[in-house]
Amino acid sequence: MVLFLLYIGAIVVVIVAWFAILFTGRYPRGIFHYVEGVIRWHNRVVGYAFILVTDQCPPFRLRP
Repeated sequence: MVLFLLYIGAIVVVIVAWFAILFTGRYPRGIFHYVEGVIRWHNRVVGYAFILVTDQCPPFRLRP
């Protein structure tokens, strides 16, 4: 459920980042860290819940 909300937020900020890149030519650092954190958290959840490669529950934070 939380990951679904993070996905929605990631879609919105990727669209905002597209416009930022279009007008400034740079990917905003904060948006990059947010999207990167969502991808990392997704990988942790998949590894814990579906692939069962770890016994450690993923932490509820986006940064490592």
